[in-house]
Amino acid sequence: MAVIQKIRTKYAKLAGAVIAVSLVGFIMMDAASGRFGDLFGQDSSVAKVNGEKIDIKDYSQRVKDYEVLYSYSSQGRPLDEATRAQINDQALRELVGEKITGAQAEKLGIATTKDEEKELIYSANPDPLVRTYEYFKNEQTGQFDPQRVKMFEQQINQADPSGKILEQWETLKAYIIRNNVVKKFNSLVNHSIYMPTFVAKYQLKEQTALASVRYVKVPYNTIADDQVKVSDDEMKAYMKKREGMYRIEEPTRSIEYISFDVAPSAEDTARALGTLNQIKNDFATAADAESFVNRNSDDPYNGTFVNKKTFMSAQADSIFNLPVGSVYGPYFENNTYKLTKVVEKKSLPDSARIRHILIKTEERGQMIVADSIAKRRIDSVVAAINSGASFDTMVIKVSEDDGSKTTGGEYTFTLQQRPQISKEFGDFAFEGSKGEKKTVKVDNEAYAGYHYIEILNQTGVATAAKLAVISKSLYPGETTENAAYAKASEFAGKNNSDKSFDEAAKKEGLNKRMADNIKINDFQIPGLGSSREMIRWVYDAKVGDVSQVFSMDGRYVVAKMAAKKEKGLMDLDANLRPVIEAAVRNEKKARMIVDKYKAGGALESIAQASAQTVQQADSFNASQPFIPNLGYEPKVVGYTFFNGFKVGANAPAIKGQDGVYYINLVYRGSRPEPTDPMVLQQMKAMQGMQLKNSIINGVDEMMRRSADITYNSKNL
Repeated sequence: MAVIQKIRTKYAKLAGAVIAVSLVGFIMMDAASGRFGDLFGQDSSVAKVNGEKIDIKDYSQRVKDYEVLYSYSSQGRPLDEATRAQINDQALRELVGEKITGAQAEKLGIATTKDEEKELIYSANPDPLVRTYEYFKNEQTGQFDPQRVKMFEQQINQADPSGKILEQWETLKAYIIRNNVVKKFNSLVNHSIYMPTFVAKYQLKEQTALASVRYVKVPYNTIADDQVKVSDDEMKAYMKKREGMYRIEEPTRSIEYISFDVAPSAEDTARALGTLNQIKNDFATAADAESFVNRNSDDPYNGTFVNKKTFMSAQADSIFNLPVGSVYGPYFENNTYKLTKVVEKKSLPDSARIRHILIKTEERGQMIVADSIAKRRIDSVVAAINSGASFDTMVIKVSEDDGSKTTGGEYTFTLQQRPQISKEFGDFAFEGSKGEKKTVKVDNEAYAGYHYIEILNQTGVATAAKLAVISKSLYPGETTENAAYAKASEFAGKNNSDKSFDEAAKKEGLNKRMADNIKINDFQIPGLGSSREMIRWVYDAKVGDVSQVFSMDGRYVVAKMAAKKEKGLMDLDANLRPVIEAAVRNEKKARMIVDKYKAGGALESIAQASAQTVQQADSFNASQPFIPNLGYEPKVVGYTFFNGFKVGANAPAIKGQDGVYYINLVYRGSRPEPTDPMVLQQMKAMQGMQLKNSIINGVDEMMRRSADITYNSKNL
């Protein structure tokens, strides 16, 4: 006790100080991990919309949600890098869209109430995603059963202890509920759009209007380019006047890059071949082909029968000519070296047409009736058919396979589909004889129970083989991988400036590629695939900077920051300058041509003075901007059908795409308009649909452009 008291007396202050330091340490750790990031000046957002943050935790959760939904929709197919990048992009776009639309929806009083949430999920007419969810279908009718929704939620923990199905369902529910505001907002916009009948009538009239003109075209190239000087100020003024065409709404970056591809070497090929040659003899003598394949192959054993038609290989003839027990190969196919052993041969049909009656014992692991009861029922069905009862009638009356009731219980399976059906079912359908009938017991998720099967027909009977295939993918080994990385590292280390990057690429004969319009919130770069790490570097780099080595799918990449474009009017750079210069020069040439050849006189006089010819365009349409022999000239079309332009008159000079036009109206009239009122209704409906699609897409784009959106590349 004396010792304890001494510690209390002498070290109480020291202990208090240690505790205080520890608490500060914990707080600093939390700050570093982002929980109190804002307190210490760290930004934990991935984006800001009109000053409102989207936190990285919300973004990460949304990505996870989409991964869960992908797993559900793809039936568990693994995520590849391209799909993962698409999911990241979709999650970010959705979160930004929710902030933008949510602000507008709040102003309009659009919300989802608790009662609506229940309607969306639990009502007799819920959201379409609920109606199509596989667990809510009635087995007898195949239709959505609203009673199954709550029943599912009550029983799912027992049926699926892993919790994966429940996680999918909860994620789907959350998606439906949060997406409802966006759907209501879009519905409001959609229902506010109307196509007036008079507009449809006018467009129909335009389609039937026809005209013919005589014209003289004085091309811009009749004036030499060196006679028309264009200044930078004129080009900038031209762009400013057309700011909508030359405005950048989102900052972008451009890079040049060298790719050092990691391709399998001769050494890698020898390794794959050597492995197969070493085991070939053992493979031939192995008693258990399945175990041998699973121990030695990159792909698992697939013990199904194939024929020449279903065995997709250029080596099919050679393999099918071998006796049972023989091994063919090694051979190269689909970037893989293979050994193939003929395990068994028999004659099998290419397709089998059957009909069946099913009495279920289980449904998705849940018992429906006892096995003995199901067996008695199927036996009574067989006895009734043997006594003269119609097979079709018994299908309708007792079969529990709703999918085949309307076809009399019939199915046609190909040999290629055989692995997808139950083994017991497939064995009888393909290895039984035409006209044979048999009761088989099946144990699987969907059709567990007793099947009474009759083989109606079998076609394309030919030799089929059970093949055991050992595959070894041809991939770069560690030495090859290291060599490619070393080459990329050496290039990046020696050429870390703009000039040396270009000179080294040229000297070494390396293919320098370009990637344009990289946005800060992109997750992929065209040609490179998933590239988020590189995009982070791009938005931290200065023009001319050379990157470190980036490891990507099957390659190492070294990039150079080539150009940056910020939000606002485009810069008059080397890429844009020739386009703007040509446009301004043509405008100046047009004024020179107009001043030189005054309109109003006879076309022949203008043609003679300009060394051009008088031509004619006949029977072109008012609704199309293209004129035969002239091409895309909307101004010429527009003036031709202007009511104030009379037959026989000459139009003022018209500045076209590549020349100035002088036109004389020869004829203007129309074809008879359709008298069937359905034509007008169809046009109105079609134009209305186009208008709605255009406006709805435009509203989303307009709201995004109007919003102040900034992205934090470090957290993406």
